[in-house]
Amino acid sequence: MKSLATLFLAFVFSLNIFADTVSDKEKDALIKLYHATNGSQWKIKWDLSQSVSTWYGVYAENGKVTSLNLADNNLQGELPAEFFELVNLVTVDLHKNNLKGQLPNSISNFKELQVLNVSGNQLSGAIPGSICDLKNLKDLELFKNNISGELPQEIGKLNQLEILCLFDNQIAGVLPSSLYKISTLKILLLNNNRLSGAVSSDISNLNILQNLSLYNNSLGGEIPKELEKMPNLSEMNLSYNKFTGSVSKNLTLLDALNMTMFDENGNLFLLDVNEERKTESNIVN
Repeated sequence: MKSLATLFLAFVFSLNIFADTVSDKEKDALIKLYHATNGSQWKIKWDLSQSVSTWYGVYAENGKVTSLNLADNNLQGELPAEFFELVNLVTVDLHKNNLKGQLPNSISNFKELQVLNVSGNQLSGAIPGSICDLKNLKDLELFKNNISGELPQEIGKLNQLEILCLFDNQIAGVLPSSLYKISTLKILLLNNNRLSGAVSSDISNLNILQNLSLYNNSLGGEIPKELEKMPNLSEMNLSYNKFTGSVSKNLTLLDALNMTMFDENGNLFLLDVNEERKTESNIVN
């Protein structure tokens, strides 16, 4: 019986060891990440002499690194090229660090990725078009960086996306038509950028959208009336843009700043409310 028990414990131990191991390629990629981002100054450091299974924020499954959570851990510098060889990652959370540089085209290597949060860093440059190849992506958060350029034209290929948070950047240009095809979107936050052009009536395709913020851009034209027909929209801020025309009272009440806009001279004004105009017309008649 003793020998059977010993064999069983040895077998279980060997399974645990096997479960904790990752390939040399993935381990090397993690080590390169550690050194490239000044690991010796991290808040919670890795002991590189120990098993990968002991490294803070690293989660592996079946011998593959599937999750990396190093949020608010004082990572500094640029993500090394080897980082994008961690092709089994499902979740990446590196928010609130001091990462710099651009997101490279090789981000498309993350075919399994569902969550990417690198908000609150100092990333710059444009969002690479290759990010649109991440067909499993559900949550994309790049807010509070120095990202510029335009939104990728093929962003609509992210047809599983539920959360898109890109606020507090320097993103310019018009909203791509493909954006309105992401019918899975629940949260769309693009405020505090440099977006221009009109908002299409196709926004009604986002029929499960709950939170929309386009605050403080340079968007113009009339606000689509279709917004009022979106049943799940409970939070919205379109103010501090250059929208013209009129809006319904319901939309005005939904907007955080009651539809306060900039005119051509940069002066603030409130958009007209449809119901108020009708009331005045009735009084005159």
